[in-house]
Amino acid sequence: MSTDEMPADPVVQIVDQWARQRPDLDASPILVVGRIARVDAKLEAALRPPFEAEGLANGDFDVLAALRRAGEASALRPAELSRALLVTTGAITKRLHRLEQRDLVRRDSDGVDDGRGKLVRLTPAGRRLVDRLLPTHLANEDRLLAALNPDERARLAELLARLDASLTG
Repeated sequence: MSTDEMPADPVVQIVDQWARQRPDLDASPILVVGRIARVDAKLEAALRPPFEAEGLANGDFDVLAALRRAGEASALRPAELSRALLVTTGAITKRLHRLEQRDLVRRDSDGVDDGRGKLVRLTPAGRRLVDRLLPTHLANEDRLLAALNPDERARLAELLARLDASLTG
C-alpha cells in the first residue's frame, strides 16, 4: 500500500487541526497520549470476546487470574486484589459477588472478624476456567502484537514501563 492509499491517521489530523487553530500551542503530546487511548480501546474490544463467551463481566478474568498467580493457595485478601488490579475495593467487591454467585471464588475467614479478614480463594471451577482461558488470552495478546517484532515489543514494553513509573511517582 502506498502512502497515497494509506488511511489518514486521525491522531495526526487532530494535531494538525490544533496547529491551525492554535499555532501558539504544542499539541504533539496528543501523538502519544491519543494513540495510547486509541490502542487501549482497540485492545479492550479485541480481548473481551473470549471472556464474554464465558459469561464473565469486565474485569472478572483479571480477578481470577490474579488469584491463580497467587501461588498454590490461590488466595488473596480483597485489599490485595484491589492493589494488584489497580481498582477500588468497591469494584473488587462487585466482581467478587458476581464470581461467588458462579462458584468461581469463595471468601473464607482467616480469623479476623471484619471483612478485611476474608481471604478470597479460587474454587476448583474457577481454577479450571482460568487454566482453560489463559492459553486463548495469551495467544490473542500475541496476535494483537504481531505487527511488532520481538525487539520492538521489548522496546515498547520498556518505554511503557518508564511512562507508567513516571505517572505513578
